[in-house]
Amino acid sequence: MEELSNLEKRVLRAVGAAGGVASPDQVLAREGLTELVQVMNSASWLQSKGLVNLHDTVEEAVVLTDAGKAAIREGLPERRVLRALAGGPLTVDELKARLDAQAVNVAIGVLRKGGLANLEQGRLVATEKATHPTDDERVLERVAARELPPGAYGADLVERLKRRGLLRVKETRLREIRLTEKGRRILDKGVEVKDTVAQLTPELIASGKWRDIDLRPYDVKAFAPVATGGKKHPLRQIIDEIRRVFLEMGFTEIEGAFVCTAFWNMDALFTPQDHPAREMQDTFYLSPPLERAVLQDRPLVAAVKAVHEHGGTTGSTGWRNPWSEDVAAQRLLRTHTTVDTIRYLHDHRDEPAIKVFSVDRVFRNEAVDATHLPEFHQVEGVVMEPGANFRQLLGLLKTFYAKMGFEDIRVRPAYFPYTEPSLELEVFYNGKWMELGGAGMFRPEVLEPVGVKHPVLAWGLGLERLAMMRLGLKDLRELYVSDVEWLRNAPLAE
Repeated sequence: MEELSNLEKRVLRAVGAAGGVASPDQVLAREGLTELVQVMNSASWLQSKGLVNLHDTVEEAVVLTDAGKAAIREGLPERRVLRALAGGPLTVDELKARLDAQAVNVAIGVLRKGGLANLEQGRLVATEKATHPTDDERVLERVAARELPPGAYGADLVERLKRRGLLRVKETRLREIRLTEKGRRILDKGVEVKDTVAQLTPELIASGKWRDIDLRPYDVKAFAPVATGGKKHPLRQIIDEIRRVFLEMGFTEIEGAFVCTAFWNMDALFTPQDHPAREMQDTFYLSPPLERAVLQDRPLVAAVKAVHEHGGTTGSTGWRNPWSEDVAAQRLLRTHTTVDTIRYLHDHRDEPAIKVFSVDRVFRNEAVDATHLPEFHQVEGVVMEPGANFRQLLGLLKTFYAKMGFEDIRVRPAYFPYTEPSLELEVFYNGKWMELGGAGMFRPEVLEPVGVKHPVLAWGLGLERLAMMRLGLKDLRELYVSDVEWLRNAPLAE
């Protein structure tokens, strides 16, 4: 009893006085409280202490819509047509001239189906049944007189009139506060409402008034909301983890712009100009007046053109198709972060060795579904140094993915336009092998035009796919939906 606030005592007393069951409104009126929220908050605390139970029920009642009320005043469309037919048979056109055309169209089907009128020689003729009220009219009149549950009128009739937009089912939530046996025992001992103080203040102590007050004790076991602190988004945690792994392996992070030219995004990476990925359905191209750029580095442009058309001096035959600078000058949203890698290699081609990585957004013209988004993240790592080889690439992959928590990996041959040899990497996760990324060595057709003289190893993975595996998600979109409960319960990175 000492742990109850005055409000809790008043609510408990009101429920007991009402026979052990009362609605919040009844408690409000009986105790002269001013706000319903006071009653509900107190009732919630009483429930947490086992003194009352909150019981909710939902009652359904059939009510008229605005169209239903109009039908009561003016008659249903079929009744209005029957009134018009009282003077004799009429054609459909004649009826539409007298009444609303849409109402006539609705009424004709209802009349013929219900046997209230027949179509004879192009004219609508009322039958003997037309003089009696229809089932629909009877239900509307009953609903207008009294709102009852759907079963009181016949579920099929109510459903039919709902489809016609004449009725709807109104739900009313009823809440009751019910006294428990423990609450009744407390009431039997007597509930005294008196002024108490919940918090000892410096003023009470300094003035000495603390000696004359009743200080309500604290219940340290009482219900309290869970306190949740702020933390990084799960996707941001995984990005930070990937960055830490690359930095531990001696890599340097690079970044690039979202907008680039097709020259750097595709041509410099030896992607043929008739490749399907260049089409509008895969790539976001910029609109006028920003749709094209001027390619400034003429020696580089000439070298890329030569590689595409006949292989340049690489020994390759190239794609053996005319290369268009106009196509290469198109501006677009980058479709992969390799565009930044190749530019970085070109700008730092005279350095003895390069180890760089990037974690950044890319854009592809994809339909949004459970496994595709038009904007997502790509992770990429690149090593350029004398003597770099395929065995070294496999060692880097094993080290990288082991640091990411994947001990079992395997590779299989693959094809990418700008790497040879190429591979796709799979990791063993949750009892099965799952594809997680691709890797390879940059082709001579990619390296020679940009002036890189040493082998280049590269690998990449889709960040969102990794995040889905880590977080147990089935739908990619869940990563970007602001579900606060999911964010609160998501585990913190180790």
